[in-house]
Amino acid sequence: MSALLIAGPTASGKSALAIRVAEATGGVVVNADSMQVYRDLRTITARPSLAEEAQVPHRLFGHVDGLENYSVGRWVEDAKALIGELRAQGRLPIFTGGTGMYFKALLRGLSDIPAVPDDVRSRVRAEAEGLSAPELHARLSAVDPATAAGLRPSDPQRILRALEVFEATGAPLVSFQARPGVPLLEPSTTRAFFLVPEREVLKARIDARFVTMMDEGALSEVEVLAARGLDPALPVMRAHGVPGLIDYLRGASTLEAAIERGQRDTRAYSKRQFTFVRHQLPEFEMVAPEAAWDVVSSSLRSLPPP
Repeated sequence: MSALLIAGPTASGKSALAIRVAEATGGVVVNADSMQVYRDLRTITARPSLAEEAQVPHRLFGHVDGLENYSVGRWVEDAKALIGELRAQGRLPIFTGGTGMYFKALLRGLSDIPAVPDDVRSRVRAEAEGLSAPELHARLSAVDPATAAGLRPSDPQRILRALEVFEATGAPLVSFQARPGVPLLEPSTTRAFFLVPEREVLKARIDARFVTMMDEGALSEVEVLAARGLDPALPVMRAHGVPGLIDYLRGASTLEAAIERGQRDTRAYSKRQFTFVRHQLPEFEMVAPEAAWDVVSSSLRSLPPP
């Protein structure tokens, strides 16, 4: 087996399963979550604890500063280098997380989108400053309706990315996305699983985990982040729970409302994770969390070596 992929909605037990597999195989847990790359946020992104990281090797967790606009393309570069490193060591990469685009890039490759010059990116972001996400979406619709149609009006980061590409190339972002990429992994020697908890159980877990994160210092973590004065459009500033807690710190919300917003946003995200895997990741085998270890351990024994 060249790699094991463990995906699933937030709070489904992915990390615990990955650690168990790593202990059994001598493998390495590799992050496939777009928020857990940021060193600024451990608690509120449910990044593995220091104790968990001490159990087995973990890579690509907390290695990016929040000031950076870390992208799927950057992650693919990091993952490609790491795959080569682990392959040379004869160690199994266990990709674990909830970001569907990361897994899609592993299995299908990434479209060859031209790099956006720094001056173009700076100009687009300066023009966008102060505009709401729906206003940015309307601006994109005026110049690139095809790409805008596939983006949520509440997703400023992807909208800005599309505006940057259009400004730099004069072509719609979707025109580049349609071009096939080069997969990082060979599907025939890779197994992929998506954990599927019962919906009401998952909802309760998400709500309870957010309360636990608050008890473990999430508010202090967000307070330190807010003090940096970063661009609110940066990915790290939009991690689930962060916007609401920043509003609370600024006196624009009650703590109760901030917690409820974080729980609500996380539940909504979990629904999108299910939708993404159903429509775009048919390679993944759906498995109930309580049966996951038996299914995964069986696959480790049955697949031929890479």
